Amino acid sequence: MNAPLNVTLRQLRVFIEVSRLRSFSRAGEEIGLTQSAVSRCVRELEGEIGLKLIDRTTREVQLTDVGVGLVGTVSRLLADLDEALREVRDLGQQRRGRVIVAASPTVACRLMPRVIASCLRQHPLITLSLRDDVQSDVLRKVKSGEVDFGVVIGPFAADEVESQPVMTDSFCLVARRDHPLARERAAPWEALAGERLVMLDYASGSRPIIDSVMQEHGVDAHVVQELGHSATVFGLVEAGVGVSVLPWLALPLPADSSLVALPLEPRAERTVELVRRRDRSLSPAAESVWSLIAALPRRAEDLE
Repeated sequence: MNAPLNVTLRQLRVFIEVSRLRSFSRAGEEIGLTQSAVSRCVRELEGEIGLKLIDRTTREVQLTDVGVGLVGTVSRLLADLDEALREVRDLGQQRRGRVIVAASPTVACRLMPRVIASCLRQHPLITLSLRDDVQSDVLRKVKSGEVDFGVVIGPFAADEVESQPVMTDSFCLVARRDHPLARERAAPWEALAGERLVMLDYASGSRPIIDSVMQEHGVDAHVVQELGHSATVFGLVEAGVGVSVLPWLALPLPADSSLVALPLEPRAERTVELVRRRDRSLSPAAESVWSLIAALPRRAEDLE
């Protein structure tokens, strides 16, 4: 078996520059080496191969037939190597890869479209896929590793995951335009007493927070419907079934609807949080998407 050749990338790159420029001195200037260092690299390469690659005279540099043949092969190999290294660098610089994010419905419908659009602009080589799931499923997928990370309603704490608050969101009353409360600029929580309420069900991360706030303000809730999606809530409110309490992120209201939304006072907040597995590092691409979400405005009301 023939012993492997001890040829270095430096020697090959020097040889290609000398063959391209037909000058040891200009090749040295191009790659930042002295003329003697360039000459030594070429001699070492010829010595390792056992063949002469360049004929030198005082006036010119000419490739031998072997040198001419080697230039084409080495140029292609170096081009392939450079492309492979660029791909690795792009990955390291958070510009390439597939990222899967799971988000609770009210987060998915309002926040994630702008995140996906920003990702397309800033990181075109990242493929971002969204899973819109109820909060319990988001957390399950984060813990199982089915998704890179999740966006949920907080405050949230669990041993298996770590979280980072992104923004705060408050609640609004959604009613028909002809409802007595719709004439006000804001409504107190106490005004919900006696109202028929069309609410998101307990798969929503917001429902326990809303129940807690109503209890704090002495509201004896009369819940007539519990639903999984805000779009269905809008439909029932518009049909006159009742009024609803929703987070601002559940808006905007349907176009051309007869509904209005007004703040509930005093302001009660929920948080939107990023969650990831504590024992699993994010890929560079996932870190990029995480950073896009973390850079969103601190209050949901400040979203454009």
